[in-house]
Amino acid sequence: MPLIIQAKQRLASSPIPINQTYVYLLSAVAALGGVLFGFDLVIISGTLPFFPRHFGLSEAQIGWAVGCINLGAAIGALLGGKLSEVWGRRALLMACALLFALTGPGTGWAENFSSFIVFRLASGVAIGAAALVCPMYIAEITPASLRGRLVSFYQLSIVMGILLAYLSNYLLLNTGNNNWRWMFSVQAIPALLFVAGLFFIAESPRWLMQKGKDRQALAVLAQIGGQTYAQAVAQQIRGSFVQVSPLSVRALFTHEFRPFLRLGVLVALFSQAVGQNSLFSYAPELFRQAGMGQDSAFFQSIGIGLINLLFTFIAIHRIETSGRKQLLIYGAGLLSVDALALAVAFYGHLPAIWVLLFVLAFIAIYSATLGPVTWVILSEIFPNRIRAGAMAVATLSLWVTNFLATASFPILKSTLGLPVTFGIHAAICLIYFLFLKTAMTETKGKSLEEIDELFTRQKRFKA
Repeated sequence: MPLIIQAKQRLASSPIPINQTYVYLLSAVAALGGVLFGFDLVIISGTLPFFPRHFGLSEAQIGWAVGCINLGAAIGALLGGKLSEVWGRRALLMACALLFALTGPGTGWAENFSSFIVFRLASGVAIGAAALVCPMYIAEITPASLRGRLVSFYQLSIVMGILLAYLSNYLLLNTGNNNWRWMFSVQAIPALLFVAGLFFIAESPRWLMQKGKDRQALAVLAQIGGQTYAQAVAQQIRGSFVQVSPLSVRALFTHEFRPFLRLGVLVALFSQAVGQNSLFSYAPELFRQAGMGQDSAFFQSIGIGLINLLFTFIAIHRIETSGRKQLLIYGAGLLSVDALALAVAFYGHLPAIWVLLFVLAFIAIYSATLGPVTWVILSEIFPNRIRAGAMAVATLSLWVTNFLATASFPILKSTLGLPVTFGIHAAICLIYFLFLKTAMTETKGKSLEEIDELFTRQKRFKA
């Protein structure tokens, strides 16, 4: 790739003054999609003592009510890849934000269980599309030196959304018989803030160049790093498009691109199978089963949100120094030990404080490792010419796994028991640990085009 090599030399020849304020602003606005992701994912945890009684639901129906949002997200991931190529990243995010604003109140004031599920599925579509496009957009507008940290903003925003949901649930807990309806409805507030913020951000320069809008792309890049930076990065982007033009989804499964897709799908799948979403979605129920009262269980859930937020900040600091691979390996190994500890705690009927400590430790480990790093990996391992389609397939596997994990948890809990359920999660974490040791390649500090060149040269993903 001569153009990429020349561009890299131009960028390395002299220091480039990056407009970090502008880059952080673009990234922060795009990452607001994650606030809605986290909020919508967890808000249902506070409504579980109420809406199942209102609708008269079985354990299987409760699992469907909790997990169906992930099925909608899988649909959103499938649609999002194509729509982001046709409409652009910014326009699709705007559509997602408007859908978020409608579906929160729609879910809260649903008259029957069927309409409740329809609104949950629609909200999931917005989550899936936004989860695809938000980290993709941030990766495409960010210099390589900042990309890992700023893509991690997306995970940080998910964490903030989770914390806001737990706090909102606690504040609305004692507001009467309609408390669960208000818990869902307040989602409209961050959604409308997201809509407002999107009016002030630029389109992805890589998407603009892919559509032949070079002048607009150069203007965005110049605002990020000046004219020299703009010309050099534009040359890199052109180089990534020179060899092969953007390809169809079918091309993802050819011999050339199958290794990229396999790695992305497995990283996405394992990230949702380790057990964190069972803790996020059912935390108050788990704490009550461990012996806590209802108010205490809701309050302790706020602790989960705070720990999640604190350790995500640690991950953002470490991701550019420790690297992606090391954080993933440490995370998978430690999560395996912690999940086993939870299994022992429930098996031995240990005091509730031990369950709380092991749950908080699990959330801390996940938030400092797998949580943010997964989105960074998915945003950067795919070549420009297949990125949208490949991310759609990878995030589809992520959401399907998430759906299966959350929908099956009440059934596993009632049939196998919590000790066996968390023992299964411990085994999954161990398998992921072994996979990462043998199959992951470090991508720290490389541009998207350099990662493409690295993986193409290696022909396999092995460090």
